[in-house]
Amino acid sequence: MLKRSLATEFTAEQYLALEDVSDTKHEFYDGKIYDMAGGTPDHNLVSANMITALNNALAQTPCRVFDSDMRILIEDEELYTHPDVSVVCGKMQFDPKSKSTLTNPIVLVEAMSPSTRAYDRGAKFKFYKKIPSLQELVLVESERAHVEVLRRIPRGQWTIEIYNDLDAVAVLKTIEGEISLRQIYAKVTWLD
Repeated sequence: MLKRSLATEFTAEQYLALEDVSDTKHEFYDGKIYDMAGGTPDHNLVSANMITALNNALAQTPCRVFDSDMRILIEDEELYTHPDVSVVCGKMQFDPKSKSTLTNPIVLVEAMSPSTRAYDRGAKFKFYKKIPSLQELVLVESERAHVEVLRRIPRGQWTIEIYNDLDAVAVLKTIEGEISLRQIYAKVTWLD
């Protein structure tokens, strides 16, 4: 869950200026700046494993994979946030206010933990659905084998595919890729 870091109201430009010199990541929404929750070792491993798997799957394509340092903007909400993993295919589009803020991801990945699960599945998903380019959101539990692939279908609807078995392979149709749960959960501490 996000915690408000500063009580003052800010403009997007002020947020971006503060974010550029900050050692930590923040979200910006409705004039407020929020601290982003830090990740556990397993959260970080799951995110890194997703980046590795996606980079390998997309090596011969025009798609690029970014870690959580890549900020995205949900323009309709003027929400700036840092997904754990972002994928963009083709030409990257950026916020006119910040050339380090992507506006056209096609796949986003969030590694969920107990403190972020409700936000990732609820409010954050509602925001993400407003990104016109977004086709798939992958929610990955960091403390057990559980992956949800939410996929946009015609007329603004979304479907969900759930994978709970370490021997399962999650299908990402948008990028024509498959990622095994064993790849996603490689070296996590709860498998020791």
